[in-house]
Amino acid sequence: MIEGPYFVLTVLGAVACGLVAGVFIGFSTFVMKGLAALEPAQGIAAMNAINVAAVTPAFMALFMGATGLCAVLAVVTFVLWPEEGTVELLLGAALYLVGCFGVTVAANVPRNDALAKVDAESEQGAAYWRTYVTEWTLWNHVRTGAATAAAASFVIGIT
Repeated sequence: MIEGPYFVLTVLGAVACGLVAGVFIGFSTFVMKGLAALEPAQGIAAMNAINVAAVTPAFMALFMGATGLCAVLAVVTFVLWPEEGTVELLLGAALYLVGCFGVTVAANVPRNDALAKVDAESEQGAAYWRTYVTEWTLWNHVRTGAATAAAASFVIGIT
């Protein structure tokens, strides 16, 4: 059984990953659908505003805090190599670090950066918006699933 600070660290990791998953599922299930229903120029403007607002201390503390907790959990698990829960804890850390943080860096942020550069009033901007909504939402589904699975894996690892 995992105990003490290691237990607390794992619980914090599970909670942080679950909270991030909650933010992402909100985007996947209704925010992006609402934005897609707008005229392209309005959708682009709204998403660009959301992307600027997302980089706030509160969300970044949660998102990067979960990233840090997962990295620390992976290292501590390798060092301590507990008799039970090792696979689940390492899997949870990998799921979040690769499937959530990694996908954010490799897929979602580059699309956000490209969206910020389009002329929202142009036909090319409208065409990119349609592609953006589909692709960004797909990758957001991946992030949601990875963060959810990471949280569940941590919980299984401590039970």
